[in-house]
Amino acid sequence: MIDNAFHGMKLRLPLLAAALLLAGCAVGPDYRRPDAPTPAQFREADGWKLAAPSDARPAGAWWTHFGDPLLDSLVSQVELSNQNIRAAEARYRQATALLDAAQAQNFPTLGSSLGVTRSQGVSTTTTGGTTASAGAPIRNTSRLSLTASWEPDLWGRIARSNEAAGATAAAVAADLQGARLSAQAALVQAYLQLRINDAQHALLERTVSAYTRSAQITRNRFEAGVAARADMAQAEAQLKTAQVQLIDLDIQHRQLEHAIAVLTGRPPSDLAVAAASTLPTLPPVPGVLPSTLLERRPDIAGAERRVAAANAQIGVAQAAFFPTLTLGATGGTQSSALARVFSLPNQFWSLGPNLALTLFDAGARSARKAQAIAVWDETVATYRQTVLTAFQEVEDNLAVLHILEAEARAQAEALAAATESLELVNNQYLAGTVSYLNVTSAQTVALNAERARLDIMVRRLNGSVALFKAVGGGPL
Repeated sequence: MIDNAFHGMKLRLPLLAAALLLAGCAVGPDYRRPDAPTPAQFREADGWKLAAPSDARPAGAWWTHFGDPLLDSLVSQVELSNQNIRAAEARYRQATALLDAAQAQNFPTLGSSLGVTRSQGVSTTTTGGTTASAGAPIRNTSRLSLTASWEPDLWGRIARSNEAAGATAAAVAADLQGARLSAQAALVQAYLQLRINDAQHALLERTVSAYTRSAQITRNRFEAGVAARADMAQAEAQLKTAQVQLIDLDIQHRQLEHAIAVLTGRPPSDLAVAAASTLPTLPPVPGVLPSTLLERRPDIAGAERRVAAANAQIGVAQAAFFPTLTLGATGGTQSSALARVFSLPNQFWSLGPNLALTLFDAGARSARKAQAIAVWDETVATYRQTVLTAFQEVEDNLAVLHILEAEARAQAEALAAATESLELVNNQYLAGTVSYLNVTSAQTVALNAERARLDIMVRRLNGSVALFKAVGGGPL
């Protein structure tokens, strides 16, 4: 019996060798990065060329360009406590676990079983043409077995599955980088808006102080009989309006504090940010953007890797049209007595290949392959749209920063003119040559000019944050 088994093994060895040689043959298309519409350069900045994603490189502490130590401290807490980042990190661990499970298909599967059964059958006897049935003796059976099976990757189904799982894990890793960058950008924008709120609050405090003095002067002039009652009422109305605007700023201040707290993983009531007397530094507008900037964008990298995963799934679907070979082996012992289960005469074994091929499935495999191709088409379109959106975001923010830079210079000139006009009108009012209506108009123009300057400043700061995010973080 042993000789026969050995002879059978010799017959199976050529089949096993052939299976191993075929294991490197993978059906389905090999992956090639899809083309994406890319301009030769940015309209708003020269120096662009097509580049490959490299989001794995550290993006750098881009928020330090705003020169605010408290901001640096808050952003460092985002990495540790932001719940969106923690959720993305958990999704990444799920993807890597699925990759490990897919790679395990390359190795044999080993199993074991131990069973003890007690059974009784029915025995029949025939005597003189008469059949009688009686209970058979009770039997105890103990069985210990080991099994091993392995599927040679004849057509690359397992290899394509590993390829898809690896690309998916890489895409989820890019999603994690994207979640981190989005949380950082959201916190920086909220913080910068809070600092602009502080500047607006300080402006309105100065305005209320100036309006209080003007109202007092107007009241004194009214009591002296040199000003009309309408002038006094107008001065009081202007003062109260400014006080209301000052109070209203507190709403935005509290909401921004709450947003920063949540972004750093804290309850809204646990954070209070003291007012600052200076604004953060505005990073300079870049003149030239090198091609390496968009390489850092996590969404581009993630979209491109999902195309690779979809491409591999086409190979998995196509491999279903070919036969599957499984090499299996079973061995063990069986006895009616547990004490003799390990005795040599009670041993059994089996070894042999199993070749399976689906002959008819009413088009199910073709439908799955068509679905895989459609998914690939979808991911390619998504990748190309992501690239186009990336170019749009960079162009938009470069245009915003360049135009707002010129607008800020013009607004500074307008503010200087409004301040000078207010000073002249105040002197004319005190000299009695103009009415208080002229003072009110000049004060309104000066206040609006200063608030417009701050509005332009916050737009420039937000535009800088958006540009940092659009190029994947890091220095510009």
